[in-house]
Amino acid sequence: MPSADRRLQPRRTPRQVRAELTRERILAAAAHVFAEHGYAAGTTNRIAERARISIGSLYQYFPNKDAILAQLLMRHLDRGTWTQADQLDLSPGTLEATVRALVRDAIDNHGDDPQLLRIMIEEAPMSRELLETIDRHGRERGAQVRDLLARHPDVHVRDIDTAAELIMVTVELNTHKLMADPRTIPVETFEQELVDMVTRYLRGDR
Repeated sequence: MPSADRRLQPRRTPRQVRAELTRERILAAAAHVFAEHGYAAGTTNRIAERARISIGSLYQYFPNKDAILAQLLMRHLDRGTWTQADQLDLSPGTLEATVRALVRDAIDNHGDDPQLLRIMIEEAPMSRELLETIDRHGRERGAQVRDLLARHPDVHVRDIDTAAELIMVTVELNTHKLMADPRTIPVETFEQELVDMVTRYLRGDR
């Protein structure tokens, strides 16, 4: 494993409930500290103090704050699985509702504190494991979107694969941008405009 990747690996994999609870306390404390103080000032000492453990105990689990942030981002990605996709009504006339479910799911999955979300997007160091997690998440999400487009009778696009990729990137990137700085556009306005845009494209409106 490259040395840069080793710096981002947790030092201890919890095998007991108590150890897992301590790890979760560290991650929860780090999320609060990064959101409150920013990444540069979000030191491991502050994280340990917030988690009410010694700095030595923190270092038993994570070698540095980069590794903690990487774990926060991986957890954020893993929570982003679209679990309701296979329960949608795909009958004629439901395309707008289907698109809204996709957009709403993306918004809900990015409901973290805006400051923390910005830090995860802008500051998280990339390890091989993190890149693999991002790639896996993208492939899973892309397969879900493609399957919905292929089965929905109201979809009229030239190429399903290309359409699925365009929609996924459009929804994800714009949701990231908005939720990291929600003062720019009201979330309700963003949702409606994005739903309208994607629905018209998929219907083949001219």
